[in-house]
Amino acid sequence: VYREFIDSVGKMLRKALAFAGSALQQQHQPWRTIACRRSSGVSSAVNSIILRSLKDHYLEVSKMTPPPKVSPPSPFTVVKGALDHGGPVLRRTHGNEEISISVMRLANIIAGGIGDEEEDGINQLFLHVDISKPGQKESLHFLCGLYPDALGIHSVSLRSKTESSGFLAVPTNYGGPVFQDIDEKMRDALHSFIEERGINESLFPFLQAWLYVKDHRNLMRWFKTVGLLVNDRKQGASHA
Repeated sequence: VYREFIDSVGKMLRKALAFAGSALQQQHQPWRTIACRRSSGVSSAVNSIILRSLKDHYLEVSKMTPPPKVSPPSPFTVVKGALDHGGPVLRRTHGNEEISISVMRLANIIAGGIGDEEEDGINQLFLHVDISKPGQKESLHFLCGLYPDALGIHSVSLRSKTESSGFLAVPTNYGGPVFQDIDEKMRDALHSFIEERGINESLFPFLQAWLYVKDHRNLMRWFKTVGLLVNDRKQGASHA
């Protein structure tokens, strides 16, 4: 179900981009500038084609059936408004610690599409895990690779956070040692450290489904916003 949904979303956007790009290319062909008197009519026709295509694609995408709803593993909760921004997706507390998780996909499925050779990219997520304590000026930051059946740590660093908002600022100058260069016992201990806090492969089903829903929402927003901008230009030209 996930694969079919994401393939449909990716194909839909690529088709719309190709169509819109072709129309815009026709509008800006060098010889078009010669017929200045007809440029307004050509522009209006191109805009109408783009708007009609955007509307058709918007309606088609709006009818797509999303993946089944998945809940995050307890005690993680979804950050309110996470679908509309690029910040943390999940939060939880562990003793006096606050843990937040941000996620992104390895494969850029919207811009690049998905081929059979990139199937593994769909099933690899990158997690930014931040663990902070009250009164501490820095938080512990883990960059992890998440798969359906495993989780691996790529790096561990310290990051400063603002005292008022709690949002993470830029990393400190020293990003910590290369994780693979750390003693094996310490690497194992760090894996146990985040495992104890629920950072493991059990997060994968929810985060994968969440990313698909966000991709769908972003695609719908893209069609609508581009349509509004093109239509505004069309209306502006008609009043010129």
